[in-house]
Amino acid sequence: MPSYTPPLRDMQFVMHELLHVVDDLKHIPKHADMDADTINAVLEEGGKFATEVLFPLNISGDAEGCTLDPKTHSVTTPKGFKEAYAQYVEGGWAALGCDPAYGGQGLPLVVNQMFYEMLNSANQAWTMYPGLTHGAYASLAAHGTDEQKATYLHKMTSGQWTGTMCLTESHCGTDLGLMRTKAELQPDGSYRITGNKIFISAGEHDMSENIVHLVLARLTDAPPGIKGVSLFVVPKFLVNADGSLGERNGIYCGGLEHKMGIKASATCQMVLDGAVGSMVGAPNKGMNGMFVMMNAARLGVGNQSLGLTEVAYQNAVIYAKDRIQMRSLSGVKAKDKAADPIIVHPDVRKMLLTARAYAEGGRALQAYGSMLLEQEHSHPDEQVRKDAGELLAMLTPIVKAFITDNGWAATSSCLQVFGGHGFIKEWGMEQFVRDARINMIYEGTNTIQSLDLLGRKILGNQGATLRKFGKLIGALAKEEASNASMKEFITPVATLGEQMTQFTMEIGMKGMQNPDEVGAAAVDYLRVAGHLVFGYFWARMAQVALREIAEGNPDPFYQAKVQTARFYFAKLFPETATLMQTARAGSAVLMDTDAVFA
Repeated sequence: MPSYTPPLRDMQFVMHELLHVVDDLKHIPKHADMDADTINAVLEEGGKFATEVLFPLNISGDAEGCTLDPKTHSVTTPKGFKEAYAQYVEGGWAALGCDPAYGGQGLPLVVNQMFYEMLNSANQAWTMYPGLTHGAYASLAAHGTDEQKATYLHKMTSGQWTGTMCLTESHCGTDLGLMRTKAELQPDGSYRITGNKIFISAGEHDMSENIVHLVLARLTDAPPGIKGVSLFVVPKFLVNADGSLGERNGIYCGGLEHKMGIKASATCQMVLDGAVGSMVGAPNKGMNGMFVMMNAARLGVGNQSLGLTEVAYQNAVIYAKDRIQMRSLSGVKAKDKAADPIIVHPDVRKMLLTARAYAEGGRALQAYGSMLLEQEHSHPDEQVRKDAGELLAMLTPIVKAFITDNGWAATSSCLQVFGGHGFIKEWGMEQFVRDARINMIYEGTNTIQSLDLLGRKILGNQGATLRKFGKLIGALAKEEASNASMKEFITPVATLGEQMTQFTMEIGMKGMQNPDEVGAAAVDYLRVAGHLVFGYFWARMAQVALREIAEGNPDPFYQAKVQTARFYFAKLFPETATLMQTARAGSAVLMDTDAVFA
């Protein structure tokens, strides 16, 4: 059976020693009194909930899955899930980062994100039920009417009601302009919505009293394409004027998907049969509200793979220390045993270090992104809000795609450490791999994220945001210019930062002549950008650790941080050279291949 220990020490390092989040939060009025002890105490308790309540349900939930009653259209979640959710609500965890105006605790977003990393490590499938509610909450908070906010947000904050996002239809995924779901205006100002949606996570379940669906649909007179899409809030049960639940609405689960992973998460085929809904935002402007939810979900999906990377790494390390197999190439290490533990073998260490480097780099990026989101929404300085939003927009596809690609590689490598045992269910490793695979697909495939990064976020403003991030790298390089101990960390990332300008310009110029050049380069480009970002954070983490060591701090945590940074720059970061070469190879070798597919 697998195990999990919340990485609280590394979370504290990232928040308090690397990013100094409390200092930044003091500039945001609602968080001005926040202190490190409070943050640490909340996360320590959150870790207990993750390990003691959720983690024991992970394997059993995967084996049992969800059950649909075709007569009532009700979905039963695996044994223990409903009770775990009741504990989650009772503990106030649903309200952690929500606005006190709606009954929330108002804690910083970075705390909620760290808490959710632990939930994802413990049980990604369970975590999807409350996780999607945060995105629906954010969308309604940003674009809902006063009446919609009063009707839904208090109950969603408490966890009494959960939320979903209903986008995908069988004939269209990311290309939402092709959707067919229709919304007809009624005399009372409401809408009757008819259509079918697929792949709706947590679309039906038995864990909450009501489910608040945010549904994309087209008005009867809507213009074609994405410009004719509107957003509606459609509750499972209609809500009476006094806030009590009314009659069952015309939205129900018509089928459950049988999936490769996250089997305990109800992935539903939703039928809307004249369901009553109210419009969120303006007519034909539904994507404005939905993008709030989609961007939150993209950050959340990155966090899912971060959680899986961490828990897979932890279990692989434990196994590698215990499993004996052959002798070390450099001589016997465990003289009292018939063979040496496999952790002495270089390639086993490479697999373990890969997972650790991706987990700790991802944690730093996630925390940084959370602080940018906090600043974008709540900082009193307009320029700070603008700069934070612009930088977060560029980093969001990297969080989603780079961390999930890394999560797939890391969980697969950690399974490999187990050898044949990794392929066997009771060790838990094969579930981590299966669960991780979906994260590269949903909320916009990683290719879509790559096109968004290169086409919209980089070339769309002629690389202005990329140059802003480059200034952060330049400032770090200048700060450490005379520090010989930092050279191995600073030189690679500073060099890549300088190369990115020419690299981006080349792809952009080729794309002006042939747009397929952007499509051919985008995935490789995002991965280069991902390493640029990770490299920056790993250099900063090495900087903090080396200073502590130089000051005589004997904590082995800092030695481990430096050693992991050294591995990252020596073994993983050099991938960028190959990626730039393949990105520059152009589109012809892909597109001039009709004979292959004839």
